[in-house]
Amino acid sequence: MSLLSPARLNAITRRFGRARVLVLGDLMLDEFIWGRVERISPEAPVPVVRVTGETIHLGGAANVVHNLCALGAKATACGVIGTDRAGRRLLAELKKIGAGTAGVVRARAAVTIRKTRVVAHHQQVVRFDREQPDHTRRAGAALIRFLQRRAGDFDVILVSDYGKGVVTEELCAALSDLRQRRAVRVVVDPKKPNYAHFRNLTLATPNQSEAADAAEVEIRDERSLRAAGKALIERWQAEAILITRGEHGMSLFKRSGGVRHFPTAARDVFDVTGAGDTVAATCALALAAGASFEEAAELANQAAGVVVGKVGTATLTVQELLASLRSRTVRNRR
Repeated sequence: MSLLSPARLNAITRRFGRARVLVLGDLMLDEFIWGRVERISPEAPVPVVRVTGETIHLGGAANVVHNLCALGAKATACGVIGTDRAGRRLLAELKKIGAGTAGVVRARAAVTIRKTRVVAHHQQVVRFDREQPDHTRRAGAALIRFLQRRAGDFDVILVSDYGKGVVTEELCAALSDLRQRRAVRVVVDPKKPNYAHFRNLTLATPNQSEAADAAEVEIRDERSLRAAGKALIERWQAEAILITRGEHGMSLFKRSGGVRHFPTAARDVFDVTGAGDTVAATCALALAAGASFEEAAELANQAAGVVVGKVGTATLTVQELLASLRSRTVRNRR
């Protein structure tokens, strides 16, 4: 049964347009080469892809920004890109969707992160990654200065950590300090290099594999899932943990006690690329709009169910989110 009455749902989503969210993390450019496989190469046992088109999308933390803008929020990007052609394209794409770019540091030594995927018949054939994490770390001081100067301008700071070098121990310490001194809300989508560094979080959104790894608990059943959730609450000194569990839905743990499970909202799964970005973005935006942790989790669950039904790095609109929630309500009544 839905936690959200129509009146409550409308009240939260109406505030999306006023929410100010800073997205801090690894900004990337996602390139897709689309095609068809009609034969195997005579040169090697690999498919020959006949290219039918190419598209470019915002990826990594930039995809989180895109998700927020698509839902109507005032989102600002904070991260590191190079002065290369890919960096210029990424910056232009952010501006095109109406995102703020004041927190984007352009570093000559950095290489803008690019992921190039070859997709044939809705199946990913191969992926090429271009990145240089060590150069990204050198711009960390500029990011921390931006945070310290501008944190009060935002309702929520969302950390989209892809483990590529932007999120460091020093940056995590600065975020923890800001949360203690200014009561800034911090939502984190974590990755392994920084499991030991996150502290004083409002909410973390690991997937089940990440949760098990960070909590050092093998998640096999309800009991071990609860143990992992409890361990992460303590380890990250978090108000809440939302563990995403694929076809098993999501599980929300709160420091105040209790666990709530949300069955998956996905009906058709074509591509899970970026689904974690959608969950983190929707949770952060819902909290900024006054939702409870439970309401934020329900909205995120529905949002993820929509985007996995799309191919490639995808976003959704408020209208799609509302339609998904209404459709689920109708199905539950039958």
